[in-house]
This record gives sequence, C-alpha cells and structure tokens, in this order.
Amino acid sequence: MAEEDVLVEGSAFMDPFKGLLLTYFMPESCYDEFFLNFNFLDVPCLKVVLSKGLGIGIILGSVMVKLPQIFKLMGAKSAEGLSFNTVLLEMLAITATMVYSISNKFPFSAWGEVLFLMLQTVTIGFLIQHYGGRTSRGLLFLVVYFGLLALLLSPVTPMSVVTSLQASTMPAIIVGRLIQAASNYRNGHTGQLSAVSVFLLFAGSLARIFTSLQETGDSLMALTFVIASTCNGVIALQVLYYWNSPPQHKKKRE
Repeated sequence: MAEEDVLVEGSAFMDPFKGLLLTYFMPESCYDEFFLNFNFLDVPCLKVVLSKGLGIGIILGSVMVKLPQIFKLMGAKSAEGLSFNTVLLEMLAITATMVYSISNKFPFSAWGEVLFLMLQTVTIGFLIQHYGGRTSRGLLFLVVYFGLLALLLSPVTPMSVVTSLQASTMPAIIVGRLIQAASNYRNGHTGQLSAVSVFLLFAGSLARIFTSLQETGDSLMALTFVIASTCNGVIALQVLYYWNSPPQHKKKRE
C-alpha cells in the first residue's frame, strides 16, 4: 500500500510536466518507465531522451550558430576569406537535407536546425555578393534560391529526385569544404571566418550522427552527417592552426 502511495505521489508530481515531456522528449511508454516504475536506467528510453534532448539543443543552438559569422561580415564590411562557391555547395547540402526530411515526415527534432542554418547561410551568401560590390547579383541569388526551394517542396517534385538530391549532398559537402580549406591555405589565414560558427557547426554535426540514427534510422542521413563532421573538423583544425595569423592586409598596415 505504501509503495502504491509513493507511485501515485510521484506520478502526480510529474503531471504538470507530462504534456511537455511527451511532446518533446519521450513517448508515453518511457514516461511510464521513468515516473511510474522509477526505472531511470532503462537504456532504450535513455537513448530516446538523449537523442531528443540533443536534437532540441542543436536546433536552439542553430538559431545563433552563424550569427557570429554574419555580424563579423557586417562589422568588417568585408567577406575576405569566404568563398561564395562554398556557400552555394553548403546551400545545396542544407536544402537537400531539409527537403528530404520534410518529404519523409521525419520529426522536427531530427532536422530542425537546417531551417535556421538555411536562413543564415542565405544571408551570408547575399552579404558575400553585397560586400563584393555585386548587390544586384546577391538579390538575384535570393530570388532564385527561394523559388527553387518552393518547387522542391511542392508535390510536383517526385520523391526519387528528392532522394537523389540528398545523396548528392555528400560530394557537395566535401567539395565545398575543400574549396574553403584550400582558400584558407592559400591565404595563410581564415579571413573573416568566424571561429565560433565553425566550432558550433562541428559540434552540431557530430551530435547529429547519433540523433539521425536514433530518430530516423536513415543511414543516408547519418552518413551525410559523418561526412559533414569530418569536413567541418578540417576547417576547425585550420581555424586553430591559423589562430594568430592575421589577414595579409593587416600585416601590410603593421
């Protein structure tokens, strides 16, 4: 009887949070396992909660992940060291993942960050053109991109095309990061590349390997993030290597 009273009290205590937990963090079976049976070491449920928590954390972090890069560009009024071709390839990867996830009805916690990354990366692409004296080309870039995005999300686009697009993200990520890495190497510095954004992207892509396997079970998604993590890691290492290497124009002034 005493044990039943404890169970009832524990359940009643968590009732105000039940809706929130079931919506964002766990299925009802795990809620019962944790808060009715008090089995907090249930491995399958722990994996679910960890995956959901990481996913939400990544999404929240993605809201700001490229803001340091955007602010750095705007503050310097220069896009030195950033490659527009890299941005285009990154947009391909981001867009493909978003369209593929929406088409497959994956939970938002499994892909939501790409929505915010898309908005921020598009902004960076425009700023690169704008600070390069090609504002009209930057505006055209915005119009064309959002037009293509609307087309890809429409019922007109067959699922086979969406899947092929997602598969193409892997070479796009590799080529895009190689272009950026080569640019950094040639310049001997990382220019206006934001270290904060680079490290956040690296950490986020690493965490996404686990959440993709856990929440979607989609090997194509997981492999995409494995490749993204590797490539982001290369750029992160360059940021560390060139940490104290200022751009050439700064050296000349000195």
